[in-house]
Amino acid sequence: MVTQYDIAKLSQEVARRVISRMTPGIGDRILVPIGVSARHIHLTREVLEGLFGKGYELKPLRKLSQPGEFASNETVTIVGPRGAIEKVRLLGPLRTFTQVELARSDGLKLGLDLPVKRTGDLAGTPGITLVGPQGTVVLSEGAIRATRHIHMSPDDASRFGLQDGQIVKARIEGVRAVVLENVLVRVSPRFVLDFHIDTDDANAAGVETGCFAEVLV
Repeated sequence: MVTQYDIAKLSQEVARRVISRMTPGIGDRILVPIGVSARHIHLTREVLEGLFGKGYELKPLRKLSQPGEFASNETVTIVGPRGAIEKVRLLGPLRTFTQVELARSDGLKLGLDLPVKRTGDLAGTPGITLVGPQGTVVLSEGAIRATRHIHMSPDDASRFGLQDGQIVKARIEGVRAVVLENVLVRVSPRFVLDFHIDTDDANAAGVETGCFAEVLV
């Protein structure tokens, strides 16, 4: 039986493959790799061109855990009622909505009361100003704290006995062990196994990308 200690010694890519083949049963634990999500922005074509100019294209910097997604070279400054944060990275590919994902500590610096929202659920969220090299865009909504969520494929969900939209808990072990509640399960054929938490959660638990969490159903 593969133990959490064994998995911790593997590279993240290999560990994902091992975990994806684990079938939970009596005495087994559902372990998922953690991806710490720093502040970032998903944006539309219109907003991108407002910040960088007509016809501008994002330049990929590195691939992210989910297939087809990438961190770009481009960053912008975000401005709230009480402050600003520079060099907030843009993620690709472009989307049909603009969403600024921040931690609670970011919101305090900016003077924003950030609601916890699922991706794309932007109704009633606070607006924010984006400042790029070629222009400024004022958003009427779109600044959120993203709901803690686990990406997984339908095969993963079947093996783990979980369903899309299910709410679970996740235990992170260590010196500052924590149990995180209200974790959303997201299932899609496009997803690979990954548990996304923000930097505030990661710092509280003393973990970083590549560590593992146990799902509690």
